[in-house]
This record gives sequence, structure tokens and C-alpha cells, in this order.
Amino acid sequence: MSRVVVAGADEDLILRVKEAADGDVAVLPPGRLPGDPARLFEQLVDGELPDVLLVGPHAPAPEVLTLAARLDVQSPGIAVVLMAEPSAQMWQAAMRAGIRDLLDPAAGADEIRAAVDRAGQAAASRRRVLRPPAETERYAGRVITVASPKGGVGKTTVSTNLAIGLTAAAPQSTVLVDLDVQFGDVASALGLVPEYTLPDAVRGPASEDTMVLKTFLTQHPSGLYAVCGAESPAAGDTVNGEDVTRLLASLAREFRYVVVDTAPGLSEQTLAALDRASDVVMLTSMDVPGVRGLRKELDVLRELAMIPAGRHVVMNFADPKGGLSVRDVETTIGAGVDVVLPRSKNVPASTNRGVPILQSHRRDPMAKEMQRLVSRFAATPLMKPGKYRAKHRAAG
Repeated sequence: MSRVVVAGADEDLILRVKEAADGDVAVLPPGRLPGDPARLFEQLVDGELPDVLLVGPHAPAPEVLTLAARLDVQSPGIAVVLMAEPSAQMWQAAMRAGIRDLLDPAAGADEIRAAVDRAGQAAASRRRVLRPPAETERYAGRVITVASPKGGVGKTTVSTNLAIGLTAAAPQSTVLVDLDVQFGDVASALGLVPEYTLPDAVRGPASEDTMVLKTFLTQHPSGLYAVCGAESPAAGDTVNGEDVTRLLASLAREFRYVVVDTAPGLSEQTLAALDRASDVVMLTSMDVPGVRGLRKELDVLRELAMIPAGRHVVMNFADPKGGLSVRDVETTIGAGVDVVLPRSKNVPASTNRGVPILQSHRRDPMAKEMQRLVSRFAATPLMKPGKYRAKHRAAG
């Protein structure tokens, strides 16, 4: 029988689900349904991942649809069953979000059992497909693009720390691409002196053979690989959108995680990275210009249909004395904030030394919240058959 986690349900529905699932049911505490899988997993007392997430009618539909869409991308081995009024409109929204089944809130134990069985079988099938690649197989890696409309919001700091955190979770399987083609400074942020840079990686033999491409990467002592930025703005300007698309496709076949640090705004190269992304980290600082800029960028990307299901909104430089609250930011951008990074006095020193804060000041509040961002990706790795119920552990 599938292991079921129930959310947004009253006592009567919980009893019906327990009867249907023969008691193998965990119940999430009442309250707002978390918008991302990592926080959902944190609420599980025993740490075991479910086969089926059954959401009752007390959870707001938009929250359920958001979580389901992210689970479909980040944790496809968990099937979602929603109990809500099965209207044509709701069916359509549920299908788009990857929800496996839609039940009437008054459904009896037999109907619930049948839906849970179907969902559990579907989840098991997807887990069998999502086995870790063998030594001779290629990855279909996640491309995580870090973007922001404005400069000075900490994109490189977030990108380098995210990449370092993912390297700890997947040694030798993470690569960081500096796509700020004119003024990229990933190399200095990591204390690297690259022999080859971005233009070298998209030209000649490196663009034709992935094995050759790996020799053009710069390796960090942590095991992270990097495509460092060009030596000059003129050299960087020779890299176009097609080059970026080809490079990211090649890297995604070789690495589990491809983290992309972009330039401010929506350049040709950034749009190519967003088009290739499985996940996008939308970054803003906690000030009015930064928040308004992010709202405009989100509006443009929605019109272009370039926001993947794996969308993660991160607010940097958070300061309770700044005059803005997280709710203010969410209201302005029309989306939830997933991770809040507090302002830290250790970040400038860490950047100047070329040592990411996840390595230099792991106990810093900013580093701890940065680890929360890392866990959004590293908390749900491809799992070996038969070990899907292993205890959830955050990366690091």
C-alpha cells in the first residue's frame, strides 16, 4: 500500500483517508500549505517521503496548484491527489499542474482507496524511470538560471554559493557558468585563475565534443567545475544566444546541476539561458527599485511563457529596518517569496577573499538561509529503486 501524506483536511476526511490507506497515513499540521517541496518535506515528522500527497478542500487551490507543479518537476516520484469540486475548469488547472487525480470532497473510503492506488502505481512507475545514471550513461541535468533585472543584488554571490552547496550534495557533478559576458566575476568570487574562459568553451573543438569541453572547464578545490567569464567585454560580446544554448545543452548531458550566473536584465544570452532552464532563481534586493524591477521582469517572462515550473523567488539583503516586509514584496510582484537571505557583514569579506560564505561562515544566518535555497534542489535527488523512502536530509 502506498504511503500517504494528507494536508488541508478536517478530521472526517482524515478518518476516511486512514480507512482507505489502511492507516499508513501522515497528517501535516494545519496552516498554510508550503509552496515548495523542501519546506513540505521539513514538516514530515519521520522524514520519509510519501508516495502520494492527498490535499483536502481546506487548502486554497492556488497554493495546491503551485506546490503540485513544483513537485512534478522537482519530485516526480510523488503523486498528488486533490479533493475539490471537480469542475471542468478545476480539472484543466489540475492537469496542467501535474495533479494525478481529482476527487469530490465527499468521496467515500472506497473511491479514495482507488485514487490512492492509481496515484501510487503512477508514482512507482516514475521512480523506476528516474534511476541514477550508470557510469556510462549521460545526465539530463537541471539547468538553474539565476536572474535579476538589476545589478548589485547579489546574483554572483547567490550563484557561487548555490553551486558550492550543490557540489557538496553531488561531488564532481555540478558546473557553474558565468554568463555575464562583459563583466562576469565568478572567477574572482571563487578565487580562481582560469586558463580558459567562456569564449573558449563555445568555440572550436570544445563546442563539438563534450569530452573536450570538460578540459576547458576550471575546477575549484571543492570539486565544482566552472566556465569562467571572458577576459574582456569585447571577447565576451562574441558569445551569442545560439552559443549559450549549445553550451548549456552539452553541460546538462555531463552534469547533474548546471548553475548559470547571468547579467542584469534580459540580454540575448540571458534569454537563451532562461529558455534552456529547468529552474529559474528570480533574485531581488529588499528595496523599492529592485522589487518593481522584478515585477516588470516577471511580467515580461510570463508574456513570453519563459517561466518554468521550477521558479524560486529569492529576496536578498533582507533587513527589518528597511521599511519593506516580505508581504509587501509578495504583493508587489504577485508571487510568493521562497527564500529570504538576511543582510550579513560577512558576505563582503567572503567575496573579497574569494571564499563563498557556505565555506567560510557556515553558521552565519545568511549561510543558513542560503542552505535552504540549496535544499530546494539537493533535497530531492534522483533516488535508487527501493530507497525512495530514505530519510530526507538537506544538503550539506
